[in-house]
Amino acid sequence: MIPLYDRNPTRSKPIVTIALIIACTWVYFFVQPTGQSRVVGTNAQDKAVAEARFNLDHAAIPRELTTGHPLTDDEVGATLGSPRLLCQSLQSECWPQKNVYLAVLYSMFLHGSLLHLGGNMLFLWVFGNNIEDRWGKWKYILFYLAAGLVATAAQVAVSPNSTVPMIGASGAIAGVMGAYLVIFPDVPIRTLFFLFFFVFLRDIPAKWLLAFWFVSQFFVGANSGVASMAHVGGFVFGMVVGLLWRFSGGGRRTLQPVGYPSY
Repeated sequence: MIPLYDRNPTRSKPIVTIALIIACTWVYFFVQPTGQSRVVGTNAQDKAVAEARFNLDHAAIPRELTTGHPLTDDEVGATLGSPRLLCQSLQSECWPQKNVYLAVLYSMFLHGSLLHLGGNMLFLWVFGNNIEDRWGKWKYILFYLAAGLVATAAQVAVSPNSTVPMIGASGAIAGVMGAYLVIFPDVPIRTLFFLFFFVFLRDIPAKWLLAFWFVSQFFVGANSGVASMAHVGGFVFGMVVGLLWRFSGGGRRTLQPVGYPSY
């Protein structure tokens, strides 16, 4: 199932959501070796080296967050196989100093592939604009960043010794989705379904679509490369914040009528 848009109009343009999408896209194509048209070297090995080095230098890594310092050569070797070869290939000092905590913020803007980027930005566009509209721009951006931090903490809690870099905005976006479930549970989401060789479009209430997505995270394989607990942690955080907002009186505001796509 792929959500395409929601029938939940906004009152103002989602400036923050658009800015986040632009930022993630710009970082992918103009900062990360993964998305650049010209990467270090001309062959697959050089490209893989550049990508690995970039992620090690900039992405959040559970082991680094639990110890407070960058990975050792041995720890990198256990993950990549040959840290010395990696350093020599780049003719660079091995494992320079890195702010392992600031890397948590960097990771929210990094993506591993074009499909990873596209999927995350689609979900952010579908669900983020209404949360931004409902809470306002400053509260929304603070909530988004907080959701990303909580998502990272959840993943580190279940795999504190992992030396695999964590990249992607999906933990923060999961927080947005959790808040959307609480605030707009009955809004129809125009969704693309795939069933064997058939493809069809249907409107499905947000509560069923998002509940299905949430439950599916518990069935993601450990070797899939997906940080499923980050998704779960971000989603639960979003639900809690959404509930607090409703109980504080925000939910008594008149909701907008549905019937056509939002910005």
